[in-house]
Amino acid sequence: MSRPRSTPAKKAAPARGGARSSARPGVFVTTPKSDVFVALLGVALGSMILATLLLVLLLGRYDFKVAA
Repeated sequence: MSRPRSTPAKKAAPARGGARSSARPGVFVTTPKSDVFVALLGVALGSMILATLLLVLLLGRYDFKVAA
């Protein structure tokens, strides 16, 4: 087994109203860490937004008229 198992939960108190206690039973999974591929996705998104902005500025010079 490569994943550690969670410890058994203690006896749970009965749920009352909308108040949530900080000692809730259950399995808590740590969030995955960002890596270089997440950074590359951000770079790709930024480049697409920049390209769209530049295209709009370029088409604005021609009053958005495109010869068909």
